[in-house]
Amino acid sequence: MAIVHKIGRRKTSVARVYLQEGNGEIFINGRELTNYFPTAVLQYKVEQAFLITDTKEKYNVDIKVFGGGNTGQAEAIRLAISRALCEIDADFRLQLKPEGLLTRDPRMVERKKFGQKKARKKFQFSKR
Repeated sequence: MAIVHKIGRRKTSVARVYLQEGNGEIFINGRELTNYFPTAVLQYKVEQAFLITDTKEKYNVDIKVFGGGNTGQAEAIRLAISRALCEIDADFRLQLKPEGLLTRDPRMVERKKFGQKKARKKFQFSKR
């Protein structure tokens, strides 16, 4: 099997995932998963696609991720891994789609407008 390359995005995070057959090693920006994401919740988000499809120990993953914060990066990685698994085996799509792992979350930060304090908040109005 050749290396499968996919991209996942979430907010301002972009994750490039390189998936190949192996023994379940996950490296993010040259560091191990437990080093890069110390909390169990973020580690679960990264491994969620493997747990649903029962392929946790079958593939090695090399990930390059940049931009955004911890949660955005973890969810971008999750989307990219899900897309890569679907390219390897189309039957995985039936398991991942109902869990919402193949849907790109479109929510982004709204831009700040001129003449206002933030995106929606206004400066305090003074009548006198």
